[in-house]
Amino acid sequence: MAGKPVRPVNAIDQTRRMLSLVTYLRERPGARIEDVARAFGITEDELVSDLDVLPMCGTSFRGGDLLDIDTDGERIWWHNPAALGADAAEPLRLAADEATALLVAARAVATLPGLRESDRQALLRATAKVETSAGEAAGASSRLSVTFESEGGVFADVDRAISERRRLWIRYYSPARDEVTEREIDPIRLVSVGHTYVEAWCRRSEARRTFRLDRVAEIRILDEPSAPPEVELRDLSEGLVQPAAEDPEVVVEVGPGGRWVAEYYPHDSADELPDGGLRITLRTPDPASLRRLALRLGRDGRIVSPPALADSARQAAREALAAYDGTGTAGAVDGRHDRQEHAR
Repeated sequence: MAGKPVRPVNAIDQTRRMLSLVTYLRERPGARIEDVARAFGITEDELVSDLDVLPMCGTSFRGGDLLDIDTDGERIWWHNPAALGADAAEPLRLAADEATALLVAARAVATLPGLRESDRQALLRATAKVETSAGEAAGASSRLSVTFESEGGVFADVDRAISERRRLWIRYYSPARDEVTEREIDPIRLVSVGHTYVEAWCRRSEARRTFRLDRVAEIRILDEPSAPPEVELRDLSEGLVQPAAEDPEVVVEVGPGGRWVAEYYPHDSADELPDGGLRITLRTPDPASLRRLALRLGRDGRIVSPPALADSARQAAREALAAYDGTGTAGAVDGRHDRQEHAR
């Protein structure tokens, strides 16, 4: 089902789908991936992503209690369906450490700003039941607390906006330009690729953009409905940007002020330099586009190879300085070219 338009999804929707998926697969051993994806109205990639999570679920984290579900790429096989059968339905008993971890996490989540009140109340009721069942084992949890960093509140607001199909206003920090911009976005989905991002339709640029949550300085849920245009689902399992193996190799060296390049650009390696900078080896289908990064970095970076590109970057820097009637030292690495502008 590749090419299916992206639908707004959130963690709660995915959890509900996965619970239904367990029942569906139990009744259909050897189900075909394409049939299951069609039945749930999702892409095959989304289904495989769910299947990667299910083996971490079960009645406990011990022994054979986890779901033994895998796929050969065509069919889905559940090797221990009895793990959730009537014969295995023993009363769930939490060890003291399990009860403590569960209760501390539940109380912390209940404090998240942006959490829907109905969800908060449901979580508090469930927490009270766990406390009663855990008995003395729950005592330690009352002496512990967890405070989420600001990203947690941003996540909750984004998740809520996706669920309620509402537009967001954000103030977003871009380290590449060292500036904070304001923009309205129609959120599409939350993704985690090393960091947590929201993929959205940006009304300022009128294009799809991906924003890293820990760089959102301020966020508000607007009354205006979210209406992103239909866009094709991108497979982000290998990263936000995925250069091809045959793309030309470029080596750049950046100082401490240019270390952000390693965060924005997929790279083969990033070796530490004595001055606190990095020597970054990356691939790009258009090496010449890196000249813009050279101008942006200035003294904080330089292209090492290929030599022709390094010479071209230095020449571009000289021309830019001449145009502004200034002086300085040519740098080396270009600002995010269009293919890699994933967190604008």
